[in-house]
Amino acid sequence: MTSATRPRARRRALTGTLATLGLSVGMIMTTQAPTASAATWPTPNGSQGTSTTISVSGTKDYGMKRYYGTGALAGDGQEEGQDPIFKLADGAVLKNVILGAPAADGVHCEGSCTLQNVWWEDVGEDAATFRGGNGATYQVIGGGAKKAADKVFQHNGGGTLNISNFAVQEFKTLYRSCGDCSTQYTRKVNLSNIDVTGTGSTARIVGINVNRNDAATLRGITIRNDSGRKVVPCQKYNNNTAVGSGPDSKNCLYSASDVTYR
Repeated sequence: MTSATRPRARRRALTGTLATLGLSVGMIMTTQAPTASAATWPTPNGSQGTSTTISVSGTKDYGMKRYYGTGALAGDGQEEGQDPIFKLADGAVLKNVILGAPAADGVHCEGSCTLQNVWWEDVGEDAATFRGGNGATYQVIGGGAKKAADKVFQHNGGGTLNISNFAVQEFKTLYRSCGDCSTQYTRKVNLSNIDVTGTGSTARIVGINVNRNDAATLRGITIRNDSGRKVVPCQKYNNNTAVGSGPDSKNCLYSASDVTYR
């Protein structure tokens, strides 16, 4: 995702049943991220466009300001090679920020990172891409994402991604372990207290590579507006070839009691 080619900005029309998640704006400003099931989408505290990637090291609290792409970052489609709005150095913490539209390739984590109370109003190529090595640990705590025509979280590097208290709607895949990266890893993802709104068409909460011994643990998953059970909790792949879905004892680690339909 480092190509200099820039796509033109365009909007995406997504079909399906859309539901609004109720979030408490008063809870958003606390240092503790709100739980997904308690959260309404936050109101931004001002907006700012950026035409160049913002580098973040250490801890950066944006106080619920909205950032969106302009100029070279004004893409919101699925073209590969877009640069991110935020690029996080190893160990960086990004908190209390809203990514508006267009959002280009969202956030890149170059090593271990924490995304706390980060919201994506309209996901561009991806909401966040995790690119650290085998020892990296990534934390997504609170926040939410919607209007993801493809993926929300893309795991290209190694290590473990932990996602908790997160809300997602209007999406195709919440988490995907890269199927065709030039360097491949065994990856792990742990999800807890995730609030999912069904799209009316097939969507996946996680997609993992069983041939790479990936493992996904799902706990406290709530799926709304999905009477047809079209949201797949755990999709298995051999790289990019789908090879089944559902819980097991090695790769898709959850049971029926971990998923609630409402």
